[in-house]
Amino acid sequence: MTKEKYQLEFPIHASPAMLYQYFATPSGLGEWFADNVNSRGELFTFIWDGSEEEAKLISSKVDDRAKFQWADDEGEEAYFEFKIQVDALTKDVSLIITDFAEEDEMDEAKMLWENQIAELKHLIGA
Repeated sequence: MTKEKYQLEFPIHASPAMLYQYFATPSGLGEWFADNVNSRGELFTFIWDGSEEEAKLISSKVDDRAKFQWADDEGEEAYFEFKIQVDALTKDVSLIITDFAEEDEMDEAKMLWENQIAELKHLIGA
């Protein structure tokens, strides 16, 4: 079964520089995304309840975005990306999540992101 791309947008009251640290560094990701995160260069290990998943940081731009690919998705187009978008007029900051999920898992995947971003917002007081 092929995975389909989807995007979610979350308004966040935080500066791009502050927000970037929470999705581009192991310590930042470990505060809200996983129980613990370790990295060796571009390889990040995410730990939840004793299970581990590896993802490769495939691209990043300071204060703008970080794009990862799970080891299970290697060789496919699937990835997950955190992108900061700043409205040119209002200066409002949004976090755009791009991810891939199988059609029958789409609702569950979106709900997981909504819960994770709620945790992030709570953490940073946004």
